Amino acid sequence: MIGLTLLLALGAAAAFYIVLRRMAFLEQELRRVESRIVALEEGAGEPPVRPASPAAARHRTAEAPVMVAEPAPERAARSGPEPQRPASESRPLPQFSLETLIGGKLPIWIGGAALVLAGFFLVRYSIESGLLGPSTRTLLAALFGLALIAGSEATRRLPATADDPRVAQALAGAGIASLYGTLYMAAALYHLITPLTAFLLVLLVTGGALALALRHGPPTAVMALVGGFAAPMVAGFDAAGIGPLLVYLGLFTAALFGLAIHRGWAWLALAACVAGFAWINFLIAMLVTRSDDLSAVGGFTMLLAIGASAALPATGAGNRWLRLAPLVAGCLQLAILAPALDFGWLAWSFYLVLAGAALILAWRDAVYLPGALAALALLLVLEMLAIGLPDRGFTPIAAILATALFAFPGHILARRHPIWAAIALLGTAGPLLLAHLRAPVLLPAEAWGIVELLAAIATFSLAWRTRSETGNPMLVAATAVAAFLAGLGLGQFVPGDWLSLPLTLVAAALAWWARKIRAPRLNALPAYPLAAALVAAALPLGALSELVLASLSGERLTYPLLPSLAELLRELALPVALAIALLFDPALFGRLRRTVSIAAIALGVLLLYAVAKQPLAIATLPRFLAWGFVERAVLSQASLAAGWWLLRQGKAPAIGHALLALGLFRIAWFDLFLLSPLFEPQSVGPLPLLNAAVLHLGLASFWLWTLPARWRPGAALLALLALLAAVRQAAHGTLLTGAIGTAENGGYSAAMLALALFWLWRGIAGGSRDLRIFGLALLTATTFKVFLVDAAALDGVLRILSFLGLGLALIGIGWAYGRFVGKGAAEPEPAI
Repeated sequence: MIGLTLLLALGAAAAFYIVLRRMAFLEQELRRVESRIVALEEGAGEPPVRPASPAAARHRTAEAPVMVAEPAPERAARSGPEPQRPASESRPLPQFSLETLIGGKLPIWIGGAALVLAGFFLVRYSIESGLLGPSTRTLLAALFGLALIAGSEATRRLPATADDPRVAQALAGAGIASLYGTLYMAAALYHLITPLTAFLLVLLVTGGALALALRHGPPTAVMALVGGFAAPMVAGFDAAGIGPLLVYLGLFTAALFGLAIHRGWAWLALAACVAGFAWINFLIAMLVTRSDDLSAVGGFTMLLAIGASAALPATGAGNRWLRLAPLVAGCLQLAILAPALDFGWLAWSFYLVLAGAALILAWRDAVYLPGALAALALLLVLEMLAIGLPDRGFTPIAAILATALFAFPGHILARRHPIWAAIALLGTAGPLLLAHLRAPVLLPAEAWGIVELLAAIATFSLAWRTRSETGNPMLVAATAVAAFLAGLGLGQFVPGDWLSLPLTLVAAALAWWARKIRAPRLNALPAYPLAAALVAAALPLGALSELVLASLSGERLTYPLLPSLAELLRELALPVALAIALLFDPALFGRLRRTVSIAAIALGVLLLYAVAKQPLAIATLPRFLAWGFVERAVLSQASLAAGWWLLRQGKAPAIGHALLALGLFRIAWFDLFLLSPLFEPQSVGPLPLLNAAVLHLGLASFWLWTLPARWRPGAALLALLALLAAVRQAAHGTLLTGAIGTAENGGYSAAMLALALFWLWRGIAGGSRDLRIFGLALLTATTFKVFLVDAAALDGVLRILSFLGLGLALIGIGWAYGRFVGKGAAEPEPAI
């Protein structure tokens, strides 16, 4: 509170300094104009000085004090005509130095203020000493004020002081301030006159102050302002109670506003406003425990903010932020005061009336629109603080009134200015959402839902009215707020674990609306309710995440980690299915499309994975031994087949590549490394060639062979692994675990040699360079295996025969390769 008071004091000081500079400028201008008039009268022939523009002329007429004769010495010094200046030459501002201020101006004005204080302290001394009675004190104070005013008139006529109007101005201002203080003492302190009489006398003094200010100019008004606001402090601000004090301050401030409007003195209206708010902060600090008096202060705050907001434009103030300041300051002051008044009906009434005044001013002049928006924002802050209290009192009713107060004019005037649209949206949704958030017990869930759906319809009406303006930001804002309210309202009619249903409906409605009016800015909106549906499904998503991590780390029994299928379908199936369906429209989701597609495909795969885990339900080690490899093979094949189909059809190639990569990753990570049937006992089936291991790897190789050439190295590798798996299964049967025997090792070499010869034959016959390369690479690997592994295990005649056969085979292959490839091999094929 003290900080705000200091801020207001600094503002008043700045305004006073500006007034001083303006007065110095006007005085010098008047002296120069008068000297030129004298020169014309003496026959100098200099043309009369005209203002640079009509606006400047009006400004000087409104601001200039009464003209006085120039001192004789200066006139004598200027007996000769002044040199004529070119019309285009600009006149510099007068030099305003510290010496001029302190030496020539401040003593007179401070002297006038000292006279006022001297009179007040003389009265106070008489009170403390018991020298005079109340009637005598009041009469003497009144005579003192009248004497000062009479002195001001006398100094205007005396030859010694007539040349300096500041003396008369200071005395007149001091006299007016003294009379205000006298009336306050007579009515509030001593009760010598009735309130009605005091009011009439205040009007009389105000009229006198107006007349004197018109006669003497701004300095008299400044002195009257300082004296009038300081008078209650000298007499004791609460000597007669806060009510009479506030009445006095209100009438005095109104008089200053009237004078400022009449003379066009925006500085006077601003200074009166700053002084009024300074008194408000002082009273709040002094009366923090007296709620009844604080209520009266709240009423004064409301009236001061409204009066200042109306007075400043009438004075000609053009700065929009200056005109907004009293309104925003009043709203902020009432917001600070409301907790001290326990958020009662009186505090809310003050604020709502001031907010209504802000809306009226904004309706008349768009300059006040930010003030109306600030009033709404502060009202929402007050509601958030008050409605969560155990004793809510008048706050729920105030929230309803606030909604009507802001929503109706906002909706009516929304097309006039974007801030009106913001007021409409905030006024419709803000109080309702805060009440639901902070005090949900006020209404049953279904009632909240109905109210929120009605608010959604109201906000959507703004979007409907601007549907042809696809670039209007109000269209996006109104649609988003309507969707939020609709989702929240529909959610009140379903249990918590069914929230995905209303959110999915809202996302579908947003997609329909974006496509119907073809507004690109709306395309991203369906992503947000879908994201909210994922947040609502946090528990099953958490369980799926835990399952994925456990599976990647080598957990064999992942089925027990799955959430229930009903829960998954209820909370995830609808939003994921809708997201995937909407991805087929290339315009939807806008800049969020990539993120939505990744999330939707990933969640769709997880859902299918959870569904596919249900038939076998592998929850024990015996079940894993019997069906673990088969289940994994089926899931991997489903991913590979889906990716293969999308790529062959040319639809969604990014998704097709992702699914193919997922299937290949599963084969590499789970089947060949982490849970390989070579180390983890798992049944692959008893049939040679027609067992799960051979079929799984062979089918994966087939998918890749039928795709473009860049997939063929992977296809060749998978084909080799399928052939080796056939040899392993022939040697071991259903379970592939166990050591490698001599016959099995020879079988690997024979199978590899046969596959290498087959690839060479097909590459030579079909002119396929990649098959020839695969065959040669595999043949080289087989050769090394025979020499380094197989030969070491043979002895005697078998070793001789093996080397003999291998040598003849390699010679024959080399001859056939050179004979049949021949010329074609000499011409290199393009790289694949």
